[in-house]
Amino acid sequence: MSDKEIKNKTWGGRFTESTDAFVEEFTASVSFDQRMYAHDIAGSQAHARMLAKIDILSEQECASILTALDEIQQEIETGQFAWRVDLEDVHMNIEARLVEKIGEPGKKLHTGRSRNDQVATDIRLYLRAQCDTIDAELKRLQNAILGIAEQESDTLMPGFTHLQVAQVITVGHHMMAWFEMLTRDRSRLADCRARLNSMPLGSAALAGTPFPLDRQYVAEQLGFDTLSRNSLDAVSDRDFAIEFCSFAAILLMHMSRMSEELVLWASQQFEFIELPDRFCTGSSIMPQKKNPDVPELVRGKSGRVFGHLVSLLTLMKSQVLAYNKDNQEDKEPLFDTIDTVKGCLRVYADMVPHVQFKHQQLALAVNKGYATATDLADYLVSKGVAFRDAHEIVGRAVRIAIDQGKELAELDLAEYQALSTVIGEDVYAVLSAAGSAQSKNLVGGTCPDQVQQQISAARASLD
Repeated sequence: MSDKEIKNKTWGGRFTESTDAFVEEFTASVSFDQRMYAHDIAGSQAHARMLAKIDILSEQECASILTALDEIQQEIETGQFAWRVDLEDVHMNIEARLVEKIGEPGKKLHTGRSRNDQVATDIRLYLRAQCDTIDAELKRLQNAILGIAEQESDTLMPGFTHLQVAQVITVGHHMMAWFEMLTRDRSRLADCRARLNSMPLGSAALAGTPFPLDRQYVAEQLGFDTLSRNSLDAVSDRDFAIEFCSFAAILLMHMSRMSEELVLWASQQFEFIELPDRFCTGSSIMPQKKNPDVPELVRGKSGRVFGHLVSLLTLMKSQVLAYNKDNQEDKEPLFDTIDTVKGCLRVYADMVPHVQFKHQQLALAVNKGYATATDLADYLVSKGVAFRDAHEIVGRAVRIAIDQGKELAELDLAEYQALSTVIGEDVYAVLSAAGSAQSKNLVGGTCPDQVQQQISAARASLD
């Protein structure tokens, strides 16, 4: 690199030798931060209008900057823009092209700002937009889940604890559990978006600037709710990215749990559901196979997102104030988390509406495993038996049924009355799977009427 080329660097005046070629490539971020080009341009245009407002730029200079930046964005979006590694990042690539197009006015644009507050602003603008996209996909998935819940509101299935048959529930009730998980995830995302929507621009490198910048004017143009209150914090803070990755990790944990259930339910051991062929693959050697690749892959991607959260926490944990070059490493984990979350949500929102529940197999499954044992205990309590005594009586009944290879509803009344004289003919009503589900008729319960009310409330919340 010649002396002239050194001086062409935005920081080149202090240096006497060129950057090592490998170091130049090693320290550049343009290969991944160029995705923020539109947000960088939007921030620069807002900054230019403000500089004109406070008479640092003339109206003519401002107009030429705005027009040139629009043209640069068009060049980028049509593939005509030449990204250069030697210009390090998205900011310097766009600024260099701006100066190339309009000359001296382009050099004035950086007045009152630093790449430190510029990148902090760009990331927030980019992430804010991605939060809105992700929320829309979350809502689409929730609507898909509601569709199944409504369709299967009274379809009985076994509920599990420890992966053992526990009690009778409905498919609709199970789907609404998924819905509730995602509702909390959307709430966390909304909290994250609200906190990140504070504008750092005007903090400059770390101490603010002597120019009388109208930060509120810029914030209003860019849609920020508030201004950062401390310049040191504003340029070095990345907890908004960590918070987003925390949201993403919890979301992917929930989706991984959903995936595990879909994988189990689609297996020949359960056969509760049929996944659409277009979301599955086969085996290269075993022609009978239908592999649930989509839920398996979503389950696997949870580990990827968890890793990005730990990566960002580790990145920030030892940094003194204010900005350090370490922070360049914030973007790839964040960007990959965004891409992964969007991909997982999109494929699930596309797939879930087409999951088919196998009613015949579910009916067989719900009548196995003594799922109404707790209902029998509750029946005894309603007859005046203390719960702990009822628990013991039902345990003995289950043992008798196991020894005879029967379900509880198949035991004779005489066998029940030998266990407790309070048991009458009416016991068989509570031993049916349908009766078990109907009996849970309270807010949050699995009774089909309650599930329908849950669905109606959920639809209203989405609207």
